[in-house]
Amino acid sequence: MLKKTEGIVINSMRYRDTSLIVKIFTRELGLKSYIINGVRKAGAKSKAALYQPMTILDLVVYQKENSGLQRISESKLAHPYALIPYEFPRTSIALFLAEAVAKSIYENYHNEQLFDWLKNSLLCLDRNTQEIKHFPLVFLLEMARFIGFGPETPYELLDESRSLPFDAQELSQAIEYLECLMKDSYSCQLKVKKELRGKLLDFLLVFYGEQLDSNQVWKSIAIIRNVMAQ
Repeated sequence: MLKKTEGIVINSMRYRDTSLIVKIFTRELGLKSYIINGVRKAGAKSKAALYQPMTILDLVVYQKENSGLQRISESKLAHPYALIPYEFPRTSIALFLAEAVAKSIYENYHNEQLFDWLKNSLLCLDRNTQEIKHFPLVFLLEMARFIGFGPETPYELLDESRSLPFDAQELSQAIEYLECLMKDSYSCQLKVKKELRGKLLDFLLVFYGEQLDSNQVWKSIAIIRNVMAQ
């Protein structure tokens, strides 16, 4: 059966000589794995470029029940990016977001509200008016709500975590910062020291590990720390 859907590429891996296996979070069908044959042949670079992490696609896919790997009939860019592929900080953040999503949802996970929010977050990241230093923090805080463990206030977040890396002075600053991030979302303009941003990022990553019962290493963490320290 053929289905039309929007999808956001999460990651891809090489398969044999010329193919890819791509995880795509689709709006109508949830997180699915697709095999794409021949996409890495000579002369097929433009097709392979469609499956970079966090690319938003319009898709026509084959949907077979009880089948692990699915196939794609048609794919095209739904929203060509103006900045994300060309500005290293934004590219790095997009890769971090892809890793965060990959660690947080599972095969066949279906959540249209999460999809719509993720799509809007990516379009926001692609705007040249967007302040990006706070972006990964807002993303982690808001995604946690969609997948079921997001606190409503800074105090709930701090109470739910088993680790608390802030000293007494930093704690009050962290609470003020979290309040701004939760209230103003990606529009937060609060000026904070890069050390506090870094500590809060590490705190949220530990929090995710606790909630997801996972000790996986974050591959993009070194790069994202540098981006947030600018």
